[in-house]
This record gives sequence, C-alpha cells and structure tokens, in this order.
Amino acid sequence: MTEARRVAVVGGGWAGLAAAVEATRRGHQVTLYEMAAQLGGRAREVDFGDALLDNGQHILIGAYSQTLALMRLVGVDIDQALLRTPLRVVYPDGAGLQLAPGSPILAFASAVLRYPGWRWRDKQALLLTATGWALRRFRCDPALSVAQLTSHLPVAVRDELLDPLCVAALNTPASHASATVFLRVLKDALFSGPGSADLLLPKLRLSQLWPLPAARWLAASGASLRLSQRVDTLERSGDGWRVNGEPADMVVLACTANEAARLSLPLAPDWSRQAGALHYEPIITVYARSPGSRLPQPMMALRSDAQRPAQFVFDLGAISGMDGVFAFVVSGAASWVAQGLDATTAATLNQAREALGAHLHSAIETLRSTTEKRATFLCTPQLQRPPQQVLPGLFAAGDYVEGPYPATLEGAIRSGMEAAAAIA
Repeated sequence: MTEARRVAVVGGGWAGLAAAVEATRRGHQVTLYEMAAQLGGRAREVDFGDALLDNGQHILIGAYSQTLALMRLVGVDIDQALLRTPLRVVYPDGAGLQLAPGSPILAFASAVLRYPGWRWRDKQALLLTATGWALRRFRCDPALSVAQLTSHLPVAVRDELLDPLCVAALNTPASHASATVFLRVLKDALFSGPGSADLLLPKLRLSQLWPLPAARWLAASGASLRLSQRVDTLERSGDGWRVNGEPADMVVLACTANEAARLSLPLAPDWSRQAGALHYEPIITVYARSPGSRLPQPMMALRSDAQRPAQFVFDLGAISGMDGVFAFVVSGAASWVAQGLDATTAATLNQAREALGAHLHSAIETLRSTTEKRATFLCTPQLQRPPQQVLPGLFAAGDYVEGPYPATLEGAIRSGMEAAAAIA
C-alpha cells in the first residue's frame, strides 16, 4: 500500500487537477493552490459579459484514453458530454478526408482512395508514404521538420491534409514542427485501434467537462482547494517542503512553465532555465453569429493563407445547441497576432463569407474574439523539454513537460497522472 503523504499541487489547470485527482485516488492528502478564481487554466469557460464562451476551441479524440478515464472517474457521462464523430477533415466545397467507423487502417486507406479532387498518383503517394511510416514504427530522424518529412509528397496532399493536421495537432507550422512528435500523434490517432481517430467535440463548456466535476470529486474526497491563492514561496523544510509556509511532503508544480521556473529558480536553477527558455505559439479564436445558419459538418476545415487566417470552423449549434454560433480557430497565429485582433477578426469574417456563403442564411457578425498568446509551446525538432522530476520530492506537471506528445489536453492529463504516480 502507498504511504499517505501531504501533497501540494500548485496550479488548477487540467494537469494540476489530474495530479490532484490521481494523488487523492492513491490515498494522499492533497492541497491544490490556484491563483485564479476559476479552475481550468487555458481550457475553461469565460464570461465575456455578453456571452459565456470557452477561452478557445478545444477538441478531444478517441485516443485520449487517460483523459476519458479520469473524466469517468469523477462522474462525467462521456456519451452526454461529448459529440463523437469519425475523423473528418472536410472543406466547405466537399473536398477532404472522411474516415468511416471501424478499423482505422482500413478506414484511412479507403478515405484516401475516395478523396475527391486528388489524382491517382496523389493518393498512391500518400498511401505508400503512410505504409513506410508504419513499417518504421512511426519513427524518423529527430532533426526533421514535418515539412522536410513530407517534402516528397504532392502539393495537394500537403496543403489540403497533412499541413492542416500538423497545425491542428501541434499548433506549430509544418515548416517548424517536429516530425517525430507529428508521427507519434498519427500513430496513436490513426493506428491504435477502432475509434482512436474519432473526434470528440465538447457539448458542454470546457469548465463543465472536466474542471468542475474534478473539483466536486476532490472536495467530496477530502482534498483542499485553495482558489485565488498565488504561491509566492516554495522552500525546503527538512525532508519536505513549505508552500506559502504550509508543510508538504511532496509538491507538484502544475502551473505554467514560466511560473514553475520562477518558483524553482532558487532551488533548481538548471531546470528553471530550461522551463523558462521554451518558446510559444498563439491561437486566436473568433466567435461569430449567423442566426439560423448550420454547416454540413460540426467541424470543417478551411483553406488558409496570408489573407485567410482560420484553418478550422466549429458549428456550436450542431455541437452544443448555440444556434448560429461558430468558432473560427487560427492556429500558429503569430503573424496574425502581430497584425492585431481587429484585423484578424475582419479577415476571418471575410473568409467566412467567402467559404461558407452557401451555408449562411443570415448576415454573419462578430460575437467575440480572443487571443491565447502562450497557447502552446512551439513544438520544434529536437526540442529539449524540462523533465518531470525537478528535485527529490518536487515534480512538474503540464503539457510542456518532457514526453512524446505536443501541447494537448491528453498530454496535460497524462503528465499530471505521472507526477502523482511518481510520489510513491
């Protein structure tokens, strides 16, 4: 049996909540500190005054096994909370990849062969390349970018499928994205069993999907939740620690990388410098409303370029019942952040009118735009991410911590669970 420890978790985002739930489940006495008044970190709902919306559009996929398991543990009804559909990367003109239910390998091959508008040699090139990736167990030279990995493929395959998948999964343009991490995502999503590639679109606001149920479970299980309480001091105390002067046997830093770097600097300067050296890529989400309008798919791909910012649009009417509300997602958005939110919003609305005109039954107007400037770390080749263990008894949890995944909800959840498991 695991010896019960006093565990302090610093940060109440998805990683911190996962660490707190897993540590509590293992019998530890948990205190969670969150500087904000609300749990959820970068994946939560925000009251904008005129609308209650998420601070960005997040999705899950069927391969998110640990996230789904923890949600069930804290009482989330997965079937009611998530809209499950086969993976579809479909454009408004009907072109795109549409996977059928069943074996992902057969579904992927069939979808490529049925891809409208591609020449036979385009389809053959992708299938042969994907077969080669599988035979090499989805491993490659770690120095390669996604653009270098796929440079031999036809332009249509790269522009219409692989580059959009890359920026959606890694929030990093293909020219800078790690091919190693991209292949790991493809392996787990497309080739790890039936349903692994399914899209799981939240029908609830993000806070209701995980942070609030996790908080209720933690409170009912005896954990202490300290909201609106910033951790200013982290000190050694004998064989343990003091967090804001309070004793703890073990500490999990589940705050942002910069905040973890601040707290750890006097204790582990090398780790602190590594965490503080990460670079980030922003995401812009433009929420718009066109009453009575509905898209053919709950999530659709959009062709983006220097004039058209968004790569994907979500129909929140089809997903969560918000009639006529759409979320346009601009990933890898550094160049658009530089132009300003107003310019990005205007360009996105022009893109929406051009791409979705046939599906809009009324004028489309801006509802709200939001920028997450440090949405994800820049997932570049051979990136040295900080390890999970900072010092004996001091661990880090977050999607930026060393691991095989990019900055995703599953990466954050797994990191939190692994940090809690390391306490033993």
